[in-house]
This record gives sequence, C-alpha cells and structure tokens, in this order.
Amino acid sequence: MTARVLIHVQHLLGTGHLQRAGLIARALVAEGAAVTLVTGGMPLPGFGLDGGRVVQLPPLRATDASFRTLVGLDDRPLDAAVQAERRQLVLDAFARSRPDIVVTETYPFGRRALRFELEPLIDAVRAAVPRPILVASIRDILVAKADPAKRRAMVERFCADYDRVLVHADPRLIRLEASLPEAIELAGRIRYTGFVAPVAAPPGPEIPHGEVVVSAGGGVVGAALLQAALAARPLTRHAATSWRLITGRNLPESDFTALVRAGGDGVTVERFRPDLPALFRRAALSISQAGYNTAVELLQARVPMVLVPFAEAAETEQTLRARLLAAAGMAQMVEADALGPQTLAAAIDRAQLPPPLAVDLDGAGHSARAILQMVAERTP
Repeated sequence: MTARVLIHVQHLLGTGHLQRAGLIARALVAEGAAVTLVTGGMPLPGFGLDGGRVVQLPPLRATDASFRTLVGLDDRPLDAAVQAERRQLVLDAFARSRPDIVVTETYPFGRRALRFELEPLIDAVRAAVPRPILVASIRDILVAKADPAKRRAMVERFCADYDRVLVHADPRLIRLEASLPEAIELAGRIRYTGFVAPVAAPPGPEIPHGEVVVSAGGGVVGAALLQAALAARPLTRHAATSWRLITGRNLPESDFTALVRAGGDGVTVERFRPDLPALFRRAALSISQAGYNTAVELLQARVPMVLVPFAEAAETEQTLRARLLAAAGMAQMVEADALGPQTLAAAIDRAQLPPPLAVDLDGAGHSARAILQMVAERTP
C-alpha cells in the first residue's frame, strides 16, 4: 500500500524551513510515498517536488524579526479573509490527500500566529476515521521561551494530540533539551533523525577554488554581516584572496547596490547561487550567519568557518547553535552584539580546518524512513 503523507510548512523570513521540508518530502517520494506539501510562505523560485504535489497558500511573510506582523504579497496585513482562504485550502488538501500521516513543521513548538489554520487541521485529524498519525517536525534548536508557562503550554499541546516529534539533529552534537528543558518529558516520543542536508554533488570545474565566501541566508537580516565582512577584509590574512558575497534574494536593493560599489577589486557580489554548498566545499573560508541550513551545509563541506549568529528581537536559536559548534571546535564565533571589522577580522584569522566529527547528515532519508515505518506499524 502506498503511504500518503501531508506536510504543512511555513517560512516567514528566510527559506530554511521550506528547504528542509522539501528535502524530506523528496526523500519520501523517492521511497514511494504519495506526498502533498502545503506551503504558506513566499514562493521560492524553482521549488517543486518531482512526483509530489505542492499546494501554495496565499503567501505570508513577517515584516521583521519580531514576527508580530504578517503581510501578504501586496504588503497588506493578514486579515480575516486571508485566514479563511488559507484555512479552507489546508482543509481541502487534507480531504483530497486522505493522508495516513500528517506532519506539521515547527508547530506546536512555534508558529502560534498560524493557529487559525493549524488547529482546524488538527481537529480534522482527530475526527478522521481511521485517524492519521500526527507528527511534529522541528529543527535542532527552538527559539527559547523565557516564560516557563509558554514552554509548558507547547509541551501540553503536543502531548494532547501528537504521536511523535522528529528532531532534525544529531544528539551527539545538539539535544532538544538545550533549547527546551521540558523535552526530557517527551523522551518516548522523540526521534532524532540526524541533520537534514542536501545531497552533496561533487563541485564541477566551474566552481572557483580558494575563495572567501560570505553568505547571508535569505538576506532579510544580513546587511550588517556583509558590510562588516567587507570592512574586515583588508585587516585579515585573506586580504589578497578573492572574496564572494552571496547576499540572498531578499536583501534590499539599496544595500545590494552599496555592497557592489564598495566591493572593489577581488570582490564579487551576487544575490543567489544555487550551487552554494559546492562553493562552500571549495572555499578557503566561510563567513556566515548560523541558520540551520547554512550550518548543516558547512558541516557537510568541512570548511574553516566564522559564524555570526542573527540575534535580533530575542532570537536565540542561531546564537545557541553557533556556541555549540564553536565549543566543538568546528567554528569561530563572533557574538552579534560584538560584530565589527576588528572582531570579525580576528575571528577570520583564527579560523582553521575543523577536526573530523562524526555527525549524521542523512536527516532527510532517516525522516522519510521513520515516517513510513510509523505508517507501516499502524497499518493492520
């Protein structure tokens, strides 16, 4: 019997959540599953599932890192009409796909702003006969909640309706308890999958060798890092090396133009590179934020790295990830509030090839097999 899987994913600033969910969905398709992926963020050019179905909801994005205000393509704030349209599309996708298992990316450990569509989906799961398995899919580190009551509410919400949580990390490096102390209560329902990394294609001859690669994720919050990197360049032992700045598609045009003008000889500024993981593998050094996908691709590349975590608006995820990687000897770290040309240059000059580290990077494959195993165990 073909397993039917419904995945709900929402990205609000960068594209990491969608890319991770897409890798898991493709691994499921490769295993023979019938996959429907419901995505609610801004469309990602070129994104698709060969052999799977993608349902694009009216897209939403956050206006800033506080995530307090969500807007659509026309920059109009989220309203009741858009909520109703999205909710109906989610329920239609559930009814059409008749899933054996439903996966909600992040929720209920985040994405509270989308309760208007996720709670009805969970209600539909509860009411269905037979009831689909309900699984949460989360990255290695959650955004810390200082209020214990909020953490308790997330755990209780999970325990009330969910069967499992897939944690996309290797517990030898990062455990869920590092960002959610109450995770110890969920031990019987946690499945660590390893980190979700893209398939590592060998770099072709067109990929330059020995560059310093500076990347800023989606680009929404990367301007300060890119500007500091340019200012740090002449202060480092890599001053005569070629530098390549990958700004991200969402860096404001004014910031992009300023970087191009300031770059000078030996500096290339680009918005996007689909072969960024290959660039990492051929680089002399990487300078980046510490988002999940970037960190995983750098671990895969085993390249000297400097991490400057994004830490605005009480964001703690990247800081914790960067500290853990630095403690393991895998990276040099510059705290966000200490970022400047001198501090960044010093970290660049300290960066060395990281030591061999046994880290599981087959998170997409392990996730797909875990999902299908749950379905097989449920099937009479």
